[in-house]
Amino acid sequence: MTTEKTMQIEDRHMPVFYKKIPLSIERGEGVAVWDEEGNRYLDFTAGWGVTCLGHAHPVISRALLEQSAKILQGPNSGVTYSPVRARLLSLMTSILPKNLTRIFFSNSGAESNDAALKLARKVTGRPDIVSALAGFHGRLASTAAATALASRREPSSPGLPGTRFVPYGDIAALEAVLDDQVAAVLLEPIQSEAGVRLPPDSYLEEAGRLCRTNGTLLIVDEVTTGFCRTGPMFAIDPLKVEVDFLTMAKGIAGGFPFGAFALTEEIAARLEYGDHGGTYCGNPLGCAVAAAVISHLLDANISANVLEMGALALTRMEKWRQTWPEDIVDARGRGLLLALEFRNEATAARICDACLTQRLFVRLTQGNIIRIFPALNIRREEMEEGLAILERAIQTSL
Repeated sequence: MTTEKTMQIEDRHMPVFYKKIPLSIERGEGVAVWDEEGNRYLDFTAGWGVTCLGHAHPVISRALLEQSAKILQGPNSGVTYSPVRARLLSLMTSILPKNLTRIFFSNSGAESNDAALKLARKVTGRPDIVSALAGFHGRLASTAAATALASRREPSSPGLPGTRFVPYGDIAALEAVLDDQVAAVLLEPIQSEAGVRLPPDSYLEEAGRLCRTNGTLLIVDEVTTGFCRTGPMFAIDPLKVEVDFLTMAKGIAGGFPFGAFALTEEIAARLEYGDHGGTYCGNPLGCAVAAAVISHLLDANISANVLEMGALALTRMEKWRQTWPEDIVDARGRGLLLALEFRNEATAARICDACLTQRLFVRLTQGNIIRIFPALNIRREEMEEGLAILERAIQTSL
């Protein structure tokens, strides 16, 4: 099939939910991908943060092949036990915060957040949710309602009752809005979709303290930041914060659609049969891939590479900010979740287009911010190659 034919079929039969890039990607290897004409590109988006080990990693391919030859889905779905699910549960309990002893699997981050919101309301008997302005938690009706980004919320959930928004990082604002009607506070350790916004260092710890005092549950959304994206296995690992729910997806299975949420023993004791479920939740194939990915993250010490490559990139980006202070507002991030913020949207769009012309995928978000989040095992020469392209794109676009 040709690119033209591929594009014609997709344009004819898919709903127009977003403007598509006129390229048809046929295969990938590591941080590189190739279109149908054989042109090579660098992917500094990791498929929006999911291909944590790059494209077509043999660890994932092998897990898919071996498990698919055994069984993909159990009889009666999750009602039957599964040895591969049990292995994944054991592995995850070794990496999760110690108070999170119960885990359930989903198909996506939005589903994980939806379940946490629903269950928080159930166990507290309270109706309201507090989340942060500019946060993003998924496109389901419930998670879209808890999303303050207007472009992500208004089409499907125009101001649903029961959700309150506070400025991100403002602990006084959070304290002021908490009362006996708030079931849970839902926060990201770093707001990724909002442009890699980092809160004050003590923010989550203080939020957890306020929640405990108010009888409110704290849900931390690590859908993007989890599984070494910022360096440690989870972004909250270095913090002194006890969460009630931790939601996960994206990097958990390296690109295979999979998610999870973890909760405390105390919350699990207040749940009953029928409170939650799902046909594909914890299916053996997804569990096998997730176990393979997490094991590789640990065995290959991917965290160290994330910290090294992230520091390299951020140092280079800071030099760009100093070189072009009138155009670049900020260079920020943690690990391999990075962002360049420009003064105006037109500049950022030109640079993003110039990158694509030079065969580098980056992600434009919020109009004026370019997000950089490549595979976590990216090699130095690949990082240098991509940064050189981005620097040329900036030079020629300003």
